[in-house]
Amino acid sequence: MRTPLFRSLVALLAAGGATLLPAAAAAAPTPSPGATPVTRAGTSFLTATPITAGQPVRVDASVGDHLYWSFPATAGQVHEISATVTFPKARSGASTWTVDVFDGLRRRQACTAGAQTPTVDAKASSVALGCTLREVRPWAEPWSADPLPGTYVVRLSVVELPEPDLGAPIDVDLLVGVVADRGSSAEDGELAAPLVANTKAGTVLTAVPTEDPEADDEGDSLAAWLPDLGSRWIWTGVGGVLAAVAGVGGFALTRRPRRA
Repeated sequence: MRTPLFRSLVALLAAGGATLLPAAAAAAPTPSPGATPVTRAGTSFLTATPITAGQPVRVDASVGDHLYWSFPATAGQVHEISATVTFPKARSGASTWTVDVFDGLRRRQACTAGAQTPTVDAKASSVALGCTLREVRPWAEPWSADPLPGTYVVRLSVVELPEPDLGAPIDVDLLVGVVADRGSSAEDGELAAPLVANTKAGTVLTAVPTEDPEADDEGDSLAAWLPDLGSRWIWTGVGGVLAAVAGVGGFALTRRPRRA
């Protein structure tokens, strides 16, 4: 027998049950119309190839390469990274692949969904990876690892494989999409500036710095005659004086008094 409560629950699910599903489950990243495909990848954080959300990536690489891409993220966005690695040639054994995402401070961000580290056997012709990030916050406490606005870096690599498969050719397809954008109006703070890693190299000195000769002459006259404080002659002399004092004191304490 169906109770009124049971009928009410059935009606509620029929009317608005679809709204109970997560927004990320209903949406999936798709390429933006007219977006120019990217055909290269960086090999480190400093050389990561910049891309935008919805811009497809397709590169030819080798097993064992570490591939890097960077993309901007603003507050309120939820990003999803999907990647597919295709193996044109047969392999000798199973392999494990991983996709990692880092924020502007190079902190590794956790994935809330997706096959981040899948393992495929030698007969598989491809492997699919995915990572859905947490919502980017407009501000956070300094001690937290919450995702903040700035430049994010995606790294695709293999973590376990048979050594004979190292260097084999692969085809990589990658896409970063925004599956939700709630804005930053719900937060009561705002980051002063986006977190962007410093990728500018330092300057190289081509000439050897010269020392001031006048400053050297002032201290050379006296320092040349004084021993170094860390010299073994200083500590040897101090040790000899202490040993002499200890010997005299011990003799005074242990000698017998003279009788008249």
